[in-house]
Amino acid sequence: MTRIPIRRALISVYDKTGLEDLASGLHAAGVEIVSTGSTAARITAAGVPVTGVEELTGFPECLDGRVKTLHPKVHAGLLADTANPAHEAQLAELRIEPFQLLVSNLYPFEATVASGASPEQCVEQIDIGGPAMVRAAAKNHGSVAVVIDPSRYADVLAAMADGGFTQDQRRQLAAEAFAHTAAYDIAVASWFASAYAPDEVARDGGWPKVAGALWRRSDVLRYGENPHQRAALYQDLSPELRRLDPSQDPGGIAAAELLHGKPMSYNNYVDADAARRAAYDFAEPCVAIIKHSNPCGIAVGADLAQAHAKAHACDPVSAFGGVIAANGPVTAALARQIAEVFTEVVIAPGFDAEAVDILSANKNVRILWCAGPGGRPPGTPHSGGVTPRTPHSRGDSIPPGPPDGGTSPPMPPLGGPAGPPGVLVGSLEWRQVSGGMLLQTADRVNEPGDDPLNWQLKAGEPVGPAVLADLAFAWKACRSVKSNAILLASGGASVGVGMGQVNRVDSARLAVARAGDRAAGSVAASDAYFPFPDGFEILAEAGVRAVVEPGGSIRDHLTVTAAEAAGIPLYFTGVRHFYH
Repeated sequence: MTRIPIRRALISVYDKTGLEDLASGLHAAGVEIVSTGSTAARITAAGVPVTGVEELTGFPECLDGRVKTLHPKVHAGLLADTANPAHEAQLAELRIEPFQLLVSNLYPFEATVASGASPEQCVEQIDIGGPAMVRAAAKNHGSVAVVIDPSRYADVLAAMADGGFTQDQRRQLAAEAFAHTAAYDIAVASWFASAYAPDEVARDGGWPKVAGALWRRSDVLRYGENPHQRAALYQDLSPELRRLDPSQDPGGIAAAELLHGKPMSYNNYVDADAARRAAYDFAEPCVAIIKHSNPCGIAVGADLAQAHAKAHACDPVSAFGGVIAANGPVTAALARQIAEVFTEVVIAPGFDAEAVDILSANKNVRILWCAGPGGRPPGTPHSGGVTPRTPHSRGDSIPPGPPDGGTSPPMPPLGGPAGPPGVLVGSLEWRQVSGGMLLQTADRVNEPGDDPLNWQLKAGEPVGPAVLADLAFAWKACRSVKSNAILLASGGASVGVGMGQVNRVDSARLAVARAGDRAAGSVAASDAYFPFPDGFEILAEAGVRAVVEPGGSIRDHLTVTAAEAAGIPLYFTGVRHFYH
């Protein structure tokens, strides 16, 4: 069974956006409409025939509207599997007509809580009949389409013209419906545990017995922390509150708007969130420069241009390829300073038009608009010349089928052809960022390049089995070191570790300093390539006898030349293991 023509629809909504147009379109297509209370009244006022649910059930709405649709003639019509002859026979025997469409959304519980309503009013806004209908129709998506978002009404009318929703479309609508009721239940349970019925620990310490969140995928990233890892960005799902007042939750870095440049990567988001937090903590003009999640410069000043100059002066070497956040609108003067040094991302709550022109002259820089906590940093406007677009829309249309020939196919689902089959929750990693989280497949050090048999010798003579064993140990152990990571090893043990530095030269120095005399004769592993030969040269001067690194820099030849000059074997793995 694929498309199912819609002959009968049940409509019961709190949010009546677009209701009249939907009802008129369904009526024009010959659909019988059954509805409840104020929804039915609105449809009638639009001049569209409607059957009240009390006419269907023969039972009046009662208990101040608490009981309207909790009746077999409603739920049997939603739950009947019309592909099952036994169900069809029972419907005929009971004189119940099935529904092919349910349109429903729920009482605004989150918005009621956020409004400061009394506990009694909040409890009254806990929907019972709505979730029961939505879950019933979603379970029975083989026979019924369920629509919970007014932005989908255009899809309903389009499906009518095509002979109904396809099975895949009904399945997708059901998934949205279950996410909707899940978010609703989480909101209710969280409020009960934290405010309405807290236990002693919650009352005294503020920690509720249960806490929950629901996340919506907002973007599939090119890759995760490393190229062999797959990743996606998710946003916190609390639609009712955001619809009521978007300024209450600007969404953090997860909802930032890309004004120019290539799509954001996993590591861009991690560093951008660190930069945003560092700069936006200050009320006075502040600029932060971030590398590997750590500031390599942060300063306040009379204006942002002065703050940036002071922050850059802290560590000009590490600032190359960094992520910069300013806590106010970026001016042309600041943009000119930033443009002098290669920068991955620039984050701010606004950009002058001239500043955007200056920064976008470099196609590789990403310009990111991002509000501060509470909507904007103190004393700064929403935007200084560039108005951001809405970052993420909840109204994406339902795909009609396979992508067109000219459209890039979507990324396979987790566990599909692009990754290991049957990916389980335990093999995923998540990292929270402001307004959302990053989800990625785990880095297990089991790529082909992690096997020494697949390494490429780029300089020097092949090492013997004992040294190769130490290199293999160092390579695997280095994955657990925070980037930038350099690990020295000898005899199957680390002798010096340089971790978490904002440039690889400092990590090399730190590893050598910690190893002391043990550096001579040890081997070294680097979690990522040497962007310049200086980091490698520090290891060579300390007496390291062999080095393993991923390779992949446009300046690899300089490191290879340094290794040849020093007579030190240098192996490339072809796989990176950043860890932040």
